[in-house]
Amino acid sequence: MRLHVLLVLILSLIYIPGCGPKPAPGEGSAQGRMPHAPSQAPLPPPKKEVALDPELRAAADHEIKEALSSVDPINRVHALEAIRDTESIRYKPDILHGLDDPEAVVRFAAALACGELRIKEAMPALRRIANDRSENVRVAVRFALHRLGDKRLSHDLEKTATDSSPLVRGNTALVLGLLGEPSAIAILQVMRLDINPAVRQQASEAMWRLGSDEGLKDLVGLTLSQYHDDEMIGYLGLAWPRNTTVRQHVRAGLTGDCTEVTLVAARAMGMLGSDEGYVIAQKAAESTDSRQRVLAALALGAIGRSDAQDVLRKLLSDRDAGVRIAAATAILELKT
Repeated sequence: MRLHVLLVLILSLIYIPGCGPKPAPGEGSAQGRMPHAPSQAPLPPPKKEVALDPELRAAADHEIKEALSSVDPINRVHALEAIRDTESIRYKPDILHGLDDPEAVVRFAAALACGELRIKEAMPALRRIANDRSENVRVAVRFALHRLGDKRLSHDLEKTATDSSPLVRGNTALVLGLLGEPSAIAILQVMRLDINPAVRQQASEAMWRLGSDEGLKDLVGLTLSQYHDDEMIGYLGLAWPRNTTVRQHVRAGLTGDCTEVTLVAARAMGMLGSDEGYVIAQKAAESTDSRQRVLAALALGAIGRSDAQDVLRKLLSDRDAGVRIAAATAILELKT
């Protein structure tokens, strides 16, 4: 089993576990794998328009607030990711506070949030940490400043694209994709040939975000990999630009032999405007595996059906903090 530990993957695929290589023909099923993959995903039930419960949303908001002040830095990162996913500007003070967090991974996530949400009030703090002791934080700061109109340090990303650390190179590829400027494809084409597989994958995802067919082909190739973690990266990478033309590629993941893969595909289909993975996520919300409950919550949030509130209400009181944060994120993503 290959596990990618780049920070970029922690942040963009933060809840994704790997479930190992696919079994060879004749091998039995292992934990996390379906004994017999279905030929097609179960049809979702008719959608019921349910009014959003203000008390449930308030409880979700409280969970995010609690996570932001958690002693566990990963929970703080999860909370900042939730804020980015739900585009919740009301958390602006908490995002700004994250720029001074003692943990680099939290400062990185806070700087990304400042850039993605275009928080102008962050400019002084971002300039103050432009030379942060963590080079990964410096990458995120340059992204945020660029998004806020200060492009004086943006050319530094050309240097970090060739940094000796694969962690820094991967994060550079991430922000180049998030910047949304096609001129970055020239840099990413070189990074797509990087010696490190996770850097290559992130470069391909970034290229697809920028509309490159090369990036698209690379991600489709990942969905056909013998490794389940590659499949998951491929399906989510295909979905990030919300280009519905890739639905036919992502749909295949709903009938895979690994539960985690089907859940990521369900989330990706939701990002592409389809609820075809609704039943898969609904069933996995009852799983004894906390990883699967997390993925189920994220899938239900991406699908966005308001009639999923009862399922998410139960997950919001889960004993696992990661599940609760994922459920809170999903609840705040629901729409009528």
